[in-house]
Formats: sequence, C-alpha cells, structure tokens
Amino acid sequence: MAASVRPNELRHLDPAVVARIESLELRARTVVEGFLIGLHRSPFQGFSVEFSEYRQYMPGDDLSTLDWKVYGRSDRFYVKRFEEETNLDCRILLDVSASMAYGSHGVTKHAYAVSLAASLAYLMHRQRDAVGLVAFDDDIATEVPVSGRPGHLRRVLAALDRLETGRRSDVARPLTRLAEALTRPGLVVVVSDLLDEPKSVLRGLRHLRSRGADVIVLHLLDPAERSFPFRRVTRFRDLETGAEVRTLASRVRAPYRQAMDELVAAYERDLRLADVDYHRLDTSKPLDGALQSYLAARARRP
Repeated sequence: MAASVRPNELRHLDPAVVARIESLELRARTVVEGFLIGLHRSPFQGFSVEFSEYRQYMPGDDLSTLDWKVYGRSDRFYVKRFEEETNLDCRILLDVSASMAYGSHGVTKHAYAVSLAASLAYLMHRQRDAVGLVAFDDDIATEVPVSGRPGHLRRVLAALDRLETGRRSDVARPLTRLAEALTRPGLVVVVSDLLDEPKSVLRGLRHLRSRGADVIVLHLLDPAERSFPFRRVTRFRDLETGAEVRTLASRVRAPYRQAMDELVAAYERDLRLADVDYHRLDTSKPLDGALQSYLAARARRP
C-alpha cells in the first residue's frame, strides 16, 4: 500500500520516505506538489504567462492565484487562470552506471536519481514543456524521445520504473551521441554521480553547449562519499570493476577526502567556466534544491 503523507509535510520529506511510495507517478506528484505548496507564491515567477480567465476556487488550488479584489466585490473565491507560453524541449540524462547502486542511509543514489528524474519530468509536463529521457552507463541504455503529447509523461515514468543499474561509467560517450543528434536545442538536465574522468565529462558537456543546449548538471553524492565515516578495518569494493581492497579506514580517510574535495572543486570550477549550471546534491536531503535549480534555469530561457 502506498505511503500516505499530509500536504503540510510534503516539502520536507526525507528521501527514504519518498522512496517507500510504491507508485512512481504518485512519488513524483507528491514531491512536486509539496514543493510548489512550499513556495507559497507563484512558482513560475519569471516565466512568460498570459492571463486567461477567472474560475471559481476549488479545494487544492494554489492560494497564491486567489484574486482578493474579486472576493471583496463578490464575497466569493475566484482564481486567475493563466496560459503558460512554454514549448521548450527538455531532456533528462540519467546515470544508471553501477556506482549509482551505492547507498549508506537506506536510499541508493539510483533510487534517489529515479525519484528526482520522475519529479523533474512531472514538473516539466506541468509546465507544458516537451520532455524526453536518456538513461546511460557506458552507452545509452534507454531512450524515450522528447514529446509534449498527452500521455507521454506516463511513457517516461514507465521507462524510469523499469531502470536498473548497469555497467561502468562513461559519461562523455552518451553526451556526445546526444549532442550530435540534437536538431532543436533546448534544456538538458544531467543527473549523475560524475564518478568518471573529469576531463572526458567536461568534453561531453562542452559538446552539448556547442550545439546550443542549455545544460544543468545535478551532481549526486551519498553523504558517506564526502565524509568517509568509516573507522575500522574495512573491505571496500569498486561497484563498477569489482576490485576489492581491505584496509584500515582511518589510514586512508585524509587522502580520500582530499581527493574527493578536489574532484568536486574541479567540477564546480570547470563547469562554471564552460557556462554549465552545476548543483551538488546530497542524497540524504529532500529534492527541493534540484527542482528549484531546474525552475531557475528554466526561467532564464528566452
């Protein structure tokens, strides 16, 4: 049975709670509606919208759309309806490589990424944008073409629901293939742990930018991948190569954390220079930050 959550709890849902909601569509709707409720004001500030008409208020409507002047004149609640001028092509590129199977707190990076991608697709669809999906490891594993047709969201969600972690990472290869196939530049959202060679990742992202696409990178990391909380003799296994090493964790903590900090800093610096939006996400935190990042980038589109 799907988890039940009260509306005022939605915005601050723990990812583990979200992951327990069985239906991916319900999971996405729960996250997005909670996020929008949490914004209080219109979440589409900065978007091009035209006033359409009034209609009577119905339970569940966004309170920020109530017209209080009309209420003062009529003693009845009416909301403003708008037609959103949104026809952007949005593609979600989702990393399903083996390293995404890691999770230290009940939610793997893969589960978090799937919930995030579903929520983004739901939000894009709500914005009347066309949405597509590309799942990849060392090559493209699943692809759903961009479309804004009725019912297409269900197709994207069904594809996401079937995804499993795959093989080794090669972020640059699918980025390059997608860039070469682009016929209409739009918005590309890359969801990945970026545990790959930074120079090749950067090369692929630059290729997308050269084709006119706006690019957002949502860099997912498990909190243990940053803090390295291990203390005893521990066996570590590379999820992509299968290689194992057994060592005293405290002995390697300092050099590991330095290397990880340098990797993150390099991505932050180099992607900024490449005119790519970069946002680092902690998989123990709610999805609000990622959705806000998308809306901010979306609002900057002409």
